[in-house]
Amino acid sequence: MKFDLHTHHFRCGHADGNIREYVEAAIGAGLKVIGISDHTPYFGSPEEQPFPFIAMGKAEIANYVNEVLQLKQEYEGKIDVLLGIESDFFPEHAETYRQALSLYPFDYIIGSVHQVSGVSIFNKNRWKGFTPKQKIAEKEEYFSLIRQSAQSGMFQILGHIDAMKGNYPSFTDILTEDALEETLKVIAECGVAIEINTSGKTKMCGGWYPSNEILERAHYHGVEVTFGSDAHKPSRVGEDFEEVAAVLKDIGFTKWVYYKQKMKVTVPL
Repeated sequence: MKFDLHTHHFRCGHADGNIREYVEAAIGAGLKVIGISDHTPYFGSPEEQPFPFIAMGKAEIANYVNEVLQLKQEYEGKIDVLLGIESDFFPEHAETYRQALSLYPFDYIIGSVHQVSGVSIFNKNRWKGFTPKQKIAEKEEYFSLIRQSAQSGMFQILGHIDAMKGNYPSFTDILTEDALEETLKVIAECGVAIEINTSGKTKMCGGWYPSNEILERAHYHGVEVTFGSDAHKPSRVGEDFEEVAAVLKDIGFTKWVYYKQKMKVTVPL
């Protein structure tokens, strides 16, 4: 059964298309379940929309939720439309986010780390001038934030857990094996799923998040997995689903999961 839990649309300011177009694209791609998961507003600021090209304004979240719920009803029997959202994880604002998101009936929340040391993980210039020791410290901080997000209890899914390699492929070569192993252990203990996110192919790294090597370690530690295209245009919905399933089978996975009303649904591979 095909599903995709990670999609965006125009409200975030950096994606194309409206929600209906993503639902229709999902039907066209043969999906049975489509999750809509646009970026939350930035709740860590009193401003209505401090980052208009990154996240929707605070007043828009109710419109977002209502639109998804309306489409859920309209498409019932054709495809299961799930109400999700992708939330940044900032330890200093975690409770603010938790309270804001508790007001809505999300089927699932994806927790993603997009900033380390106050700089976007996708910023191509963030690594300039760093010593090898500083690079290790940044990578370890990234994984520390991912561990904290898993332990927060806020999320059913962790988004793109090695996405820091996106615009800096050498990130993979920074040796922090202990940090990765500890992170995967914590994720497994917390019962949070990680996504195989196929949007990495749109970045400089040119591959999925996480790497096959990390997926092998995740399988060893008993981490559960799900699928998300992270589509920012309707044509990418469900992209590489079959290829991902084949790789997971080769690694040894026998199932993956999605979430409905925050309850896990298991799907055989």
